[in-house]
Amino acid sequence: MTELSWAQVFARRLQRHRLRAPVAGAAPDAGSIADVVSAVCGAHAQIASAAELSVGLRVPGATRAHVRRALWTDRTLVKTRGPRGTVHLLAAADLPMWVGALTALPAPSWERSVILLTPRQTEQVLAAIADAVAEADLTTAELTEEIVARTGPWAGDLVMEAFQDMWPRWVAAMPAATRSGVVCFGPNRGRVTTYTSPTRWLPDFAPMPGHAALAALVHSYLYAYGPATPAQFARWLAVPSEWGTWLFGSLDLTEVTVEGTRAWVAADDTGFPDDRPSGLRLLPYFDAYAVGCHPREQLFPGAVAHRALANGQAGNYPVLLVDGVVAGVWHQRRSGRSIRVTVEPLRTLDAAQERALGEEVERVGAILEGKVSLTIGTVSVGPHA
Repeated sequence: MTELSWAQVFARRLQRHRLRAPVAGAAPDAGSIADVVSAVCGAHAQIASAAELSVGLRVPGATRAHVRRALWTDRTLVKTRGPRGTVHLLAAADLPMWVGALTALPAPSWERSVILLTPRQTEQVLAAIADAVAEADLTTAELTEEIVARTGPWAGDLVMEAFQDMWPRWVAAMPAATRSGVVCFGPNRGRVTTYTSPTRWLPDFAPMPGHAALAALVHSYLYAYGPATPAQFARWLAVPSEWGTWLFGSLDLTEVTVEGTRAWVAADDTGFPDDRPSGLRLLPYFDAYAVGCHPREQLFPGAVAHRALANGQAGNYPVLLVDGVVAGVWHQRRSGRSIRVTVEPLRTLDAAQERALGEEVERVGAILEGKVSLTIGTVSVGPHA
């Protein structure tokens, strides 16, 4: 059995996440941006600027404008719900795999469609959504009108609690609609979200068959985050760990040990670098590397876990990454084009690392198209602020 060190593991993950030392480059094309998003299994996009920064940090020469162009003009990226049902940017070419895999996962017990809609009503709503967004970008209010017109008044009944408001009954089917590829996000209309059809990105879109899609997703995950255990993969998708064990057992994977810990990689992807992880990077909220890499105690060592995790959850704080592991937190505050970055290292940085931090902050400013300043000190805001 192959025996590895954590240094080898983090060196490979940094390389595959394109997070080794930043490289200067000319303006990227949409294909290179999509390739990076595909390599990391999607970029969390609940906060649009965090997704733009997450992608931009990995693509030489990229700015938020390049990411937006790839999403809305070139359509090599698509915005939809990915792992854990959270909003992600995915490579459009990967959408058949994602939809095939997500629809083959164990059904979430919390979905309100089970309570608020009969199976027949769910089918009617999904068909109505598909028809309504086929060639349009529609807001929730506009979708409600279209769906009620196609199904009946029952679809518009205000029965779903939503913060301090009530949503119409049909919205209970929206998780199933996004998971099955009926709908994805369209461009915002001001501050209002719109929805549209994935076929506007992929005219011949069809989901990959379930088990083949799951196998492809496992291989993609292990490429970016391996070695990993079935429980870690299941946690990444928010599904039962025993189901992850079954899935890993059905695939051609290779077991390795990392300093005594058992984990798995794809059978045809067992190479690891001999060099040590290196470099200093600033990762935004819910960056794929911070959320997807396990075990937590290796990525967030010692006292770092108490400062950079929120009740054990990764992603709620932007993090300072040094040599592949979390070594601090940071925060940015924007006013117009001015971006004030505060970085709180949780270990002493040497002179070379302080220079690298200054360069990284400048890169953040370039990606977000602003004028940036750096303060090294305490980050006073809480998680997800």
